Amino acid sequence: MRRVEVIGPSCSGKSTTARRLAEILGVPYIELDALHHDAGWTEAPEEVLQERVRAALDAAPDGWVVDGNYFGKLGTLVLDAADTIVWLDIPYRTAIRRVLWRTFRRALSRVELWNGNRESFRLAFSRDSIVLWVLRTHRGFAAKWSPRLEGRNVVRVTDAAAWLQSIQATAMSGSSNGSERQKTPPFVET
Repeated sequence: MRRVEVIGPSCSGKSTTARRLAEILGVPYIELDALHHDAGWTEAPEEVLQERVRAALDAAPDGWVVDGNYFGKLGTLVLDAADTIVWLDIPYRTAIRRVLWRTFRRALSRVELWNGNRESFRLAFSRDSIVLWVLRTHRGFAAKWSPRLEGRNVVRVTDAAAWLQSIQATAMSGSSNGSERQKTPPFVET
């Protein structure tokens, strides 16, 4: 496991999991949101995003961990380059709790996310709200993504913290491939 894409619905923990997995594997972490959202929440056009992603992958020939979906603009670009897909499959109620907490915390702290962008209470209650996005899209994720993942090495994770501990334990034990999970069949649930 050296080239990993971490996917999942919004607020499933993709960034946190991917960042930690990259540390464990000793490879660069690539955040698709940072490549997609330009200043003023302007979205990069398809061609620009693909170019940025290719450059990021090419800059890490020994491996990487990418977090994010963006299938509409990237197609199978990252999926085809990955040797492992980590699918974070969390309950709807957990996603709702996370999006509410995260949005409130970010709007209150005004922390910069990517390229000068910050969440705000105004944005949280607009038609472009991440909260509304999670409410609308979470339940359809599995149906949308399952066909895209057929024939790929997929690890379906329901408890990211426990899974990361198992990966870290395997890496620390000296396993040369970084994870015994790599040998599991597609759609293994943890």
